[in-house]
Amino acid sequence: MPSADPGQPCAAVRRGRPRSEAAEQAIFAAVEELMAGGTALSEVTIEGIATAAGVGKATIYRRWPNKEALLVDVVSRLEVPMPEPSGAARDDLIAMIDHVRRRGLAKRTRWVLKAALGQMQTLPELAAAYRERVIKPRREAGLCLIRQAVAEGVIRDDVDLDLLGDLLMGPILYRSILWDDSDLEDPQLARKMVDALLDGLAPR
Repeated sequence: MPSADPGQPCAAVRRGRPRSEAAEQAIFAAVEELMAGGTALSEVTIEGIATAAGVGKATIYRRWPNKEALLVDVVSRLEVPMPEPSGAARDDLIAMIDHVRRRGLAKRTRWVLKAALGQMQTLPELAAAYRERVIKPRREAGLCLIRQAVAEGVIRDDVDLDLLGDLLMGPILYRSILWDDSDLEDPQLARKMVDALLDGLAPR
């Protein structure tokens, strides 16, 4: 089992270099407008984005190596931002689960995000880039919080961390992805889920 060092707090998931230039904002807006107009992700092109944003293709390629990298940033930007860790294991686990709950609500209410995440599964290169740049860092952030909970004595130290990560995330992912009318509106849902799990995993 990986060791946990309570002196090394978990870092927030980084979203890449700052995106503050006007050209980048125009590019993001152009992709979102194309998607809102019904353009499928598979049909989005660098040429089309450049035209819609009023920039040259070179401006895009200076910032992103290919279309997949750009679209990953666009989809990530549409989602609910990850919370900053507070340093308290239980609170941070609740915040992580609540992030997924709010992301599920955003997917329900923002059809552009729902369409983008749905279409991504049919585009292997884009899905692979999204897993590598977004899903994997988020999973590692979750495992870091679990290691921190073990170090704090909130969770006993004889539990498989990877399995525990799945047990922690599985219920909220089920409710936010597979169960369309689940009670994601309940602001206490994350707390209930985390406390139910921690009650069974507390040191004996």
